[in-house]
Amino acid sequence: MFRVENLSKSFGNKEVLKKINLEIFRGEVFALMGPSGVGKTTLLRILNFLETPTDGKMMFNGRECAIRQKNTVMHKMSMLFQRPALFNSSVFNNVAYGLIIRGVDKKTIGKKVIEALNLVGLAGYEKQRALTLSGGEAQRMVFARAIVYSPDLLLLDEPTSNLDPANVAKIEEIIKKIRSEHGTTIVIATHNIPQVRRIADRVGILLNGELIEVNSKEKIFTNPGDARSAAFIKGEMIY
Repeated sequence: MFRVENLSKSFGNKEVLKKINLEIFRGEVFALMGPSGVGKTTLLRILNFLETPTDGKMMFNGRECAIRQKNTVMHKMSMLFQRPALFNSSVFNNVAYGLIIRGVDKKTIGKKVIEALNLVGLAGYEKQRALTLSGGEAQRMVFARAIVYSPDLLLLDEPTSNLDPANVAKIEEIIKKIRSEHGTTIVIATHNIPQVRRIADRVGILLNGELIEVNSKEKIFTNPGDARSAAFIKGEMIY
């Protein structure tokens, strides 16, 4: 679905991503792992066109992503940030936002919002003010907002880092349901190794701006191809 070739990104004199080559396959859960500050969020933001790479090429569904095509591609993907952004309005209006800006009719909006809220376990919350939700409820609501227009690609930046174990389990179950019921391709950036074991199909390990290994989950955890991957998985701090 998505391919990046020799992708690099610099902020001033600091190179944060170095010649990244990566393929994301349709329908998979791909986990991007690495210590904090290695460029995981920057790579997600580039995939979502929120940042422009300094160098390299990106291809979506077999076609190179030119600047003039950016909006068309962006409408086929959605991104969840580490801290949910809530509008000071009802849960219904928050979830409906992506459909409204796409010009979807009211009847369809109502149907899709209810379906999305049911999927994330928030049925009956439509009229509640979003700002009164708990942390776990708010994160589930932004999941509903992200999937309500059925994106092809869902990008998740540390989606459970601020949640208690019960809500982490709920979010992970939602991720599995989105993939199994809708066929959504999911890329999750995280340093949560147990979470990757539970939900990922393939894993890429990012270290000092370099993608040092991409492999199946099974090989990454049982027979990694790079000694630095093995060290990270063992819990050693690598910088």
